[in-house]
Amino acid sequence: MSGAEAQNPEMSNVPQSQSEADKLRPTRESQVYTATRETLFPKEITCTRTHALSLDWVNGVNSTLPVYILQDHSQLVFLYAGAHVAIIYNHTTNSQHILQGYCSPISCLCVSQDRRWIATADQSTKSTVIIWDSYSGIPVNTLFDCHPNGGVIAIAFSGDTKQLVTLGSEKNQCVCVWAWTNDSQEPLWLTELSPEYGYQNDIIYNPKNSTQLLSSSASQVLFYSTAQGNLQYVPLKIIKLGDAATLELNASLFPQTTPEYCNIRNLARGPLNPSVFHWQDFKVITPTASGIVMIWELTQDLASNQNLSRDRVKVISLQEHPITFLTVTDSCIVTGDTRGHINFYDENMLLLTWYNQLNLDTIASISFSKECSRGCLADCTMEAKPLLSRNFVVSTVSSKMVHVNVRKGTSQVILQENCDPIHAVACHPTQPVMVMGNHKGSLKVWDYERKRTARSKVFEKEKEIQCVTFDPQGLHLAVGFGSGAVHFLDPNTLQSNPKECFDSPRDSISHMSFSSDSRYLATVDVGKAVTIFRSQTNDDSPPQWTYLGRYRSHYKPITDLLFGMHLDSNQPRLFTLGMDRMLVEYDLENSDTDQIVISSTKRIEQSAVPKCMTWYPPLCAEQFVVISSDQYKMKLFNSTTKKCRKTLLGPTYGSPVKKIEILPTSKDNETGSYYMAYITEDKIGVQILPLDGNPFKSHAVVCHPTGVSTFAYSHDGLFLFTAGGRDCTVLSWQISYNALEGAAALGGKDLMPFYTLLEGGKDGKFYREIEDFFYYCQIHNQGLESMDTRQLSSKIPLTEVIPLMRALAYFPTEEEIEDMLNEIKLSKYAETGEYTTDINLEEFIKLYINHRPAFGISRDEIAEAFRVLGDASRAGQPVLQRHELLELLQVRGEAMTEDELAQCFTSLLGFIEVQEGENPEQTFSKSEDVSQEYCLESVIPEEISTEVFTGHILGLPPSTMRSGHFSDPAE
Repeated sequence: MSGAEAQNPEMSNVPQSQSEADKLRPTRESQVYTATRETLFPKEITCTRTHALSLDWVNGVNSTLPVYILQDHSQLVFLYAGAHVAIIYNHTTNSQHILQGYCSPISCLCVSQDRRWIATADQSTKSTVIIWDSYSGIPVNTLFDCHPNGGVIAIAFSGDTKQLVTLGSEKNQCVCVWAWTNDSQEPLWLTELSPEYGYQNDIIYNPKNSTQLLSSSASQVLFYSTAQGNLQYVPLKIIKLGDAATLELNASLFPQTTPEYCNIRNLARGPLNPSVFHWQDFKVITPTASGIVMIWELTQDLASNQNLSRDRVKVISLQEHPITFLTVTDSCIVTGDTRGHINFYDENMLLLTWYNQLNLDTIASISFSKECSRGCLADCTMEAKPLLSRNFVVSTVSSKMVHVNVRKGTSQVILQENCDPIHAVACHPTQPVMVMGNHKGSLKVWDYERKRTARSKVFEKEKEIQCVTFDPQGLHLAVGFGSGAVHFLDPNTLQSNPKECFDSPRDSISHMSFSSDSRYLATVDVGKAVTIFRSQTNDDSPPQWTYLGRYRSHYKPITDLLFGMHLDSNQPRLFTLGMDRMLVEYDLENSDTDQIVISSTKRIEQSAVPKCMTWYPPLCAEQFVVISSDQYKMKLFNSTTKKCRKTLLGPTYGSPVKKIEILPTSKDNETGSYYMAYITEDKIGVQILPLDGNPFKSHAVVCHPTGVSTFAYSHDGLFLFTAGGRDCTVLSWQISYNALEGAAALGGKDLMPFYTLLEGGKDGKFYREIEDFFYYCQIHNQGLESMDTRQLSSKIPLTEVIPLMRALAYFPTEEEIEDMLNEIKLSKYAETGEYTTDINLEEFIKLYINHRPAFGISRDEIAEAFRVLGDASRAGQPVLQRHELLELLQVRGEAMTEDELAQCFTSLLGFIEVQEGENPEQTFSKSEDVSQEYCLESVIPEEISTEVFTGHILGLPPSTMRSGHFSDPAE
């Protein structure tokens, strides 16, 4: 958006000609131009959700970034960051406006002096800077790929708001100055910094002079100037002056410095903190972590060479405690320290006033209001010095924010958010409350309707809350800890009975779940074991939870657990799912204290790793458990026979699904459909059921770029809550089922969505090949040499399905073949009692899309197999010996016979065509030149590497071998 400074008449502090202003001013219809301070937070909010998932609220703060006060007059509004969003929070109305535009965490943000404009940036490979209008919340400009080699670490507006400076985090850092009010995507000036000055982590403009800038590292301060029409910088250095004895003394004090310069870090007795400009004089003020302040007296003629004599640098031991933040406001120097104290000094560094009763920890940032009123503060002398007094907001490293009213002398805690990793979140089954627990042992119950904390508790003994869950009736709240302890709490008071706190040292809890009748609680720990608790009821006392037993039922980590009910009784049943590909069911009825009984164990996958499971809703006559794997597949298993009944393509949003839940029906559900919520590594999504592989029935958005730990859904199915783990935030998402259904309808009806998953679509070459092969299978089934009249049909028998799959470059295993044929045969058995014996073209296309590998065969998968099975060669690459490969193929997995092995290699290497019905070994003997050179061992190299296996044996082209995946099934 060009001419953004003209969109608000109050913005520009620099006069400009009337013609230029008229040229830059947008039309009166612009929402930015017409916005006022009250625009962003209207009294009556009416919002129509146009997205399936909308971010509704952010619980948590990025305490490493500053907090800025935007308004402090009729309403208190301030800005902070959390995860990958920036939040404008109106404390007066308890409402948020969320600035969304990133797929990675925000690394820095700043505001203009008049608080009208906000700039945010990230540190992704495609680093982006977005400038927002704080009155309307609308982004007015976006700068793409600002620092592609490392992202942006610091950002600042110039005093007149016309320029924006960005500091990159590259190996060789760059500083860019942008004329952001223009349409240009190129910086106005750019310079690369020398690594010898250390890693610069902060940069600012001189508020009184937009041609001067400062950046700071732990050991060096750099001064920048654009007065000469380009961006130049010089380090601030102190020249050693004096006689020989003084120089010798300096050399002993600062042994690591060059002979002519003092070491600034040693002189400051510790690392430097970000520097600031003096409000009036041409000075720079640098605080240190040791409580020392350095004041540099610069001169205009030193703009190109800031080498200062020792008498022009004042080193003042200001206080004993480390200074963590320093800023200037009006005629004061303001510091914050590790004690949580805030001190105001005059230009002579004399203490004017202080705030030491705010009950704060280490100060992270201080932001002063734009509104001010004239008053006076008295220093330790009897003389009163006038200055401008402004209210301010202070934030701490523990994510606590306090608003201080200077005139009234009062303070108020306006926000106290999580500052530790959050891995536990759960929703009450009947009330609009959500509970979250962090690694500090803090448990908070949050009312998501009123947007306020209902109650909280801090565990003194136990830390690292890993799991929380409510029982289905809402009478119990179970909390699992990193120590393996499990506590049962009263949800209304968060109090617990000491007899129901099981603190035996075990492995960290990873999953928890209650049975549907609230009689059992099962937990899973990282020790690959399941622990079961049972509620005992006595006539003379209320029910009490007791320890039933612990069983290590898997030899690899457990990925999920699930309670259910037996079909022929009301008895609960319990399943666990592990990375060992085992689905284990427990016999709860026959289990007793210290004796857990296993009912059944079933291997459900060959190569895929199951990630999560849940009960499939009653959309058919059978009862299914749906299991998601790391190969982007979702499979329906019969809950009784444990047989795979259907395989479907799951969501493919960059990483596999790792948790799924069926959402309860809500009042907004006008269609009566069932819906499923899920999370991947960094996304939250919803899907319309039944599962059929249609990609348009699923929608997902980035929720936590650094990884989402878990999620929970509200009792009415209208909200989802995601825990961000190490980003210390919990996000609330509102679901719009109408928007989800509308997006699915736009994808087309019947098979239209599935055609988009074929290369070229329905009009492409690959689809025509599928048709040709399909009708060839009809001819093959009737006999290729038959002279009878051909019977036209729209279907092919089951015997032709697998050859047709192989013709399309999908080669299923024997188990996958069995699952595929069972899926077809039993597709209508529950409704009709009859087997299906044939399949039409449309059904086959859906079957092919759902069963084929989602992304082809990965080169990394084959390389990993060689790394595990092979030995390092002389070149350092893993290789397999010929006899090892042949032995593995005959004894591991779905073992091949010698005849099958010979036939496969014969077909792959193509040296003799084996006729149908012939023995490959007999075929070898037919050739006159067979002997040694045509035997199987002679055509396979002695050592087989990844390249030999893919190129020589499989025959994949080099261009495909170099790519991430060998081939698309369509090729």
